[in-house]
Amino acid sequence: MVRSSHPRSRRIAPAVAVFAAAALTLAGCSSSSGGKKSEEGGSTSAAGTADTPRMTVALVTHQGPGDTFWDIVRKGAEAAAAKDNIKLVYSADPNAGNQANLVQNAIDQKVDGIAVTLAKPDALKGVLAKAGQAGIPVVGLNSGLGDWQDLGLLEFFGQDESVAGEAFGKKLNDVGSKKAVCVIHEQGNVGLTQRCDGAKKTFRGTLDTLYVNGTDMPSVKSTIIAKLKQDSGIDHVVTLGAPFAMTAVQSVADAGSKAKIATFDLNKDLTGAIEKDEIEFAVDQQPYLQGYLAVDGLWLHKNNGNYSGGGEQPVLTGPAFVDKSNVKAVAEFAAKGTR
Repeated sequence: MVRSSHPRSRRIAPAVAVFAAAALTLAGCSSSSGGKKSEEGGSTSAAGTADTPRMTVALVTHQGPGDTFWDIVRKGAEAAAAKDNIKLVYSADPNAGNQANLVQNAIDQKVDGIAVTLAKPDALKGVLAKAGQAGIPVVGLNSGLGDWQDLGLLEFFGQDESVAGEAFGKKLNDVGSKKAVCVIHEQGNVGLTQRCDGAKKTFRGTLDTLYVNGTDMPSVKSTIIAKLKQDSGIDHVVTLGAPFAMTAVQSVADAGSKAKIATFDLNKDLTGAIEKDEIEFAVDQQPYLQGYLAVDGLWLHKNNGNYSGGGEQPVLTGPAFVDKSNVKAVAEFAAKGTR
């Protein structure tokens, strides 16, 4: 079903139980990535801040170096932490084993709740069981829609990547694509694989898969260039993150290709590229909302016994298409770092 999330923006899947909260005070919660952590709580005296007992929540993601998508997730999480009188501890590592160690660190610190991404769920199964044994509630976000219940998580906030991929394939049909390449920047990431597989399911043309090293942008650029030079019939390059889409713009130009670029996910630069016709369209899963709802969901569970989605259904934050027809409505918020 297609719904409008804002004027002229097309929604592919409705949210199950999205809730809103007012007075988002963006007071201090600094964070770091790459497996390192910093801990600084939000102000308890700021207007709109909850007067409930102080909580500590760990947000552990699979963020890779330079991936600006996670800046938006963190910004949403920090807003919720500031409002809810939560000390937010952020850590990240794209290596699944290292991410599991970061979850273990959070358990050892006896945090009040953990929000975690499940890009490689099998690697986190053991440590998440330990969190359950320790009585620490855990929610999932962004990656792992197909696994969160099996792993014993309370709630999940994100988009159905297979549904998003299928919608993407239909959009490629609509714009007349015949041959495309889907660029996967992190091998083994189930969500990225689901996006490409979903697109293949509905796309009437040919869709090849191209693996690149997402932590090395010069390599990403050269690999896409080589693929375009090898196959001049490619008319669309499909990327799975905003930074990789911007790199693909350079690759297409350097390869002398006429291929167009479409992508998943947004940032400020990407909305500008859509306005300039450098990128044809993007799918937005609202990462700010994922970070915000995950942290707020843990607060609601502790203080009110709430289960978002009733504890049985995921809370869907996307997907929605953004193209030249509606990008101006989105760009305002992308400029603020919230879309």
